[in-house]
Amino acid sequence: MAATSRVDVGFRSERGPILIALMLATALVALESTILATAIPTIVADLGGFTQFPWLFSAYLLTQAVLVPVYGKLSDVFGRTPVLLFGIGVFAAGSVLCALAWSMPALIAFRAVQGLGAGAVLPMAQTIAGDIYTVAERARAQGYLAGVWGMSAVIGPAFGGVFADFLSWRWIFWINLPLCALAAWVLVRNFREDKPAGPRPRIDWAGVGTLAAGAALVILGLLEGGQAWEWTSATGIGIFAAGAALLGVFGWIETRVAEPILPIRLFTRRVLVTTSAVSCLVGAVVLGLTSYVPSFVQGSLGTTALVAGFTLATMTIGWPIAASQSGKLYLRIGFRNTGLVGAVPLLSGAALLARVGVDSSAWYVALCCVLVGLGMGLIASPALIAAQSSVDWSERGVVTGANAFARAIGSAVGVAMFGALANTALRDEASDGAVTVSPDAAQLAASATPVFVAVLVCAGVLVSCVCLIPNRPLQTE
Repeated sequence: MAATSRVDVGFRSERGPILIALMLATALVALESTILATAIPTIVADLGGFTQFPWLFSAYLLTQAVLVPVYGKLSDVFGRTPVLLFGIGVFAAGSVLCALAWSMPALIAFRAVQGLGAGAVLPMAQTIAGDIYTVAERARAQGYLAGVWGMSAVIGPAFGGVFADFLSWRWIFWINLPLCALAAWVLVRNFREDKPAGPRPRIDWAGVGTLAAGAALVILGLLEGGQAWEWTSATGIGIFAAGAALLGVFGWIETRVAEPILPIRLFTRRVLVTTSAVSCLVGAVVLGLTSYVPSFVQGSLGTTALVAGFTLATMTIGWPIAASQSGKLYLRIGFRNTGLVGAVPLLSGAALLARVGVDSSAWYVALCCVLVGLGMGLIASPALIAAQSSVDWSERGVVTGANAFARAIGSAVGVAMFGALANTALRDEASDGAVTVSPDAAQLAASATPVFVAVLVCAGVLVSCVCLIPNRPLQTE
């Protein structure tokens, strides 16, 4: 297959306006993931509820994740545009409500509304990119979308701090409205999709309900276990048991309906099972770095918050660079071999990071992060493209949604696993055996080290899953 040029895919191409719309839509989710953290002290000072503020992130992540597979299937039935516009509209409504929030519980509830919209936006942007670009072109297109995350990692925290210090934290949410309007306008004006003709299938509402409820309980248990309640408490066990039961009912329903919301038969294919496993582990690795690298660099190495943020940003800068170039590799050597090339910088960066200590430098940590980012760009993007290229239009939405859902599950498992490791190490390091409110540099380093070792282990398992991906797409449109 011939290589694709930058003009074929970039902003100057015929599909350039659609790419811009997809990047704007992605920016909504990416900025919201980075802009809020630096404004938390100001929000707490205004609304109170210091003990509740972690739910600002948990509620958003929970509602964003649980409906992703549902949105994917709905896009295969009704088309990508209606689902993406619905997601943008719900996200905008949630942003307005967040900006008007009068208390911390209200802000948490409205963040959940935002998450419902974000759950449609990100997978639909990736699915549309899979629709309008060929296998040869998708790597560069996904590189553009991944680049949005890199820019957001840099400008998001800065914008959050500026709004909180000089305007109002509420502008963090008001700023979403012009972005939502612009993304929707550019999409409607430029994107025309051709859906296959035929009768519209019935929606599997029983599957929708059981999947959403079961996934919500499992993710909630992973996010809050060991924090809001003990893992072995009646609440902790009950939440997992109820979630597992609902997911079991969901699996039973999906084998009996004519149009399942998440067809189980798809996941008997090796390419989809392995790429979903890769996505799950990508979520865990990324969560480990984004959660603990900034606190380690700032608290243990004595840098400023800005330096800590830029240290992590090197990962999200390296990622799109590698992703955009991965197409040249997988067209020549295949998806699996491209991922194995990415395994070299990924494992190198993770291994070097596992050796950090209080005598390390921020530049050393930044080098580790950029290596991990380069590896991820050569693994995550080709894995997604391998999954998308194995199905046709009518199933691409559900496959992309399942891939995003697997990554969300990986992030939730990572929250639980890394948090338990960090708290145990911090407790062991403390002289009195109790976790301190303000740990010193040595204690922070001791708590981060097992997390970085666990990231290395996850990276090793991820590479093992890459080895099982088929080396060529099942179809090359």
